[in-house]
Amino acid sequence: MSMIEARGLTKYYGNFAAIRGMNFTVEEGQIVGLLGPNAAGKTTTMRILTGYMPPSDGTVTVDGFDVFTHSLQVRQWMGYMPETVPLYTDLTVRAYLDFMAEIKGVTDRKKRVQQTMAQCAIEHFADVLIGKLSKGYRQRVGLAQALVHNPRVLVLDEPTIGLDPKQVTEVRALIRGLGGNRTVILSSHILSEVSQVCERVIIVNEGHVVAEDTPERLTRRLKGSQSLYVRLLKPSPHAGAVLEALPGVRRVESHGDGAYEIECEPSDEQRARIADAVSANGLGLLEMRPVGLSLEDIFLKLTETEHGSRQRASTLGRSRKEARHAQ
Repeated sequence: MSMIEARGLTKYYGNFAAIRGMNFTVEEGQIVGLLGPNAAGKTTTMRILTGYMPPSDGTVTVDGFDVFTHSLQVRQWMGYMPETVPLYTDLTVRAYLDFMAEIKGVTDRKKRVQQTMAQCAIEHFADVLIGKLSKGYRQRVGLAQALVHNPRVLVLDEPTIGLDPKQVTEVRALIRGLGGNRTVILSSHILSEVSQVCERVIIVNEGHVVAEDTPERLTRRLKGSQSLYVRLLKPSPHAGAVLEALPGVRRVESHGDGAYEIECEPSDEQRARIADAVSANGLGLLEMRPVGLSLEDIFLKLTETEHGSRQRASTLGRSRKEARHAQ
């Protein structure tokens, strides 16, 4: 079931189109990464999703309700952590979260604030002024304010920006723990962030969605094949030839010590063929696992392809215009 559905989202700032015709869906309970370079349109998209600003065109629905025609109802289900959280530094953590719970209509505020502080591991700073907290703990307070009303959907814009490696690891673990019970959209330009936290990725470039899928399926789509890593118990000089002779195998690369990378047709039957051939030839199968493109490879391939296509379209348009003028 789709929790979030965006259709034709477009946003102009003057004559500049920050996003154009974006379409994507997010299923209930998923953690989805909105991935793209700086100025790709991620923050604009998130502001529209949360009702912070209207689109110039297009629609967004949350659980079937339009974000703008049913704005108050949707906001009750939504928790939003912007890149720069507007914290009140002269309040204690407890007082700030109590205030946020009040304006979000939480009934049992004291209990809910305590639960949220425990969830974000900041209860031992409950009576400390926010202005005295480190950057990492301020980020946790920002996440707590997004969670305090127990939302069904959580939107996080660059939640680990400016944190040290230990703090990044802690916040990532916290976000992973939020999946399943909540739908989470996480924006980032950090590829490792998305690969370690998110189940699916939506890759955005120059205001457009260029891909939307799991990293594994994106790999297959880009390569048109699958790669398998195979390690043999009894390596033989003829093992490579045995593997190369199998139907659907395109390339076999030896990594030494009985390890091979096999590029073959993307089929589940291919693994069975390889296992049968290894067994029949007495080679012994120790390990077989898929080898995918890294998220970095996928991102670069997609954004370079998109950029190149737009450049070619722009050049073609100029050429046609110049040809008309020449006539």
